[in-house]
Amino acid sequence: MRERQRKPDWLKVKADFGENYRRIKSTLEDLRLHTVCQEAACPNICECFEQRTATFLILGEICTRGCAFCDVKKGFKSQDASLKSQLIPLDLSEAKRVAEMVKELNLEYAVITSVTRDDLKDGGANHFAKTINEVKKQNSKCKVEVLIPDFGGSYDSLKIVLDAKPDVLNHNLETVKRLYPLVRKGADYHRSLHLLLNAKRIDKRVITKSGLIIGLDEKWEEILEMMRNLREVDCDFLTIGQYLRPPSSFYEVKKYYHPDEFLELKYFGMKLGFSNVESGPLVRSSYKAKFQIKKECRCRCVCIHTNLKTCPGQT
Repeated sequence: MRERQRKPDWLKVKADFGENYRRIKSTLEDLRLHTVCQEAACPNICECFEQRTATFLILGEICTRGCAFCDVKKGFKSQDASLKSQLIPLDLSEAKRVAEMVKELNLEYAVITSVTRDDLKDGGANHFAKTINEVKKQNSKCKVEVLIPDFGGSYDSLKIVLDAKPDVLNHNLETVKRLYPLVRKGADYHRSLHLLLNAKRIDKRVITKSGLIIGLDEKWEEILEMMRNLREVDCDFLTIGQYLRPPSSFYEVKKYYHPDEFLELKYFGMKLGFSNVESGPLVRSSYKAKFQIKKECRCRCVCIHTNLKTCPGQT
């Protein structure tokens, strides 16, 4: 049996429950909304709330999958009848409440994600589209990033989301192909890659993004191969962070990567051609998301289709 490793100093976070944190938490409670920041016990919650950013969690708070690394509540396949019953109804007013909170906080950038809902015919795609449309309707200057599940591989569900015109389409690969049967039961490595490929086929101008967590027992070369696979489907943005075992998970951290190793992965990713790579021990999929898109070339669609040596959007 492998001995549990001690958490290194660079992963220790000091909680700062400032004014913005308290305001966001209170507003979330008033509007009966959930965030993945809270449900997944994100280590950056204080920092992000203080910066007036949050990742909204729609479609309920109980997931129909059972990823070993995740702290979100699981249900549907559970024997707990109370959890099963909570999965069925959709909150039809949720989209408007998310838009109201975005407006209340005057957000420039909103990230919307969800639990996986395999019990719904469209996987929740129409609910995503409704939320995107409502946020943009009430907040015309706000950019929207969606972090979507795989919708069981449904092309139609993906198109429903993209037709609502999110600014960034994010779908996390999470881990290497070899570990999927162990830590991502119900998901499929190639299905997730194909989703990102189809996103570009449906809308070639959409920015695509994915996220990796490392420390799950993957090998270094497997991480590099995973990054190559993402570039092969023209993924634009990438986030890489350290796996931290949540209280509800049995799955132990197999390795704590040093910050220098994360920096090496960032350099490798930029060399591969990602537009932006956020790589660090505490980086999460939505961490500083609005800054990623700000770093993206302002005339990206022009430069992709020309032979300009210097991008005018970066001068």
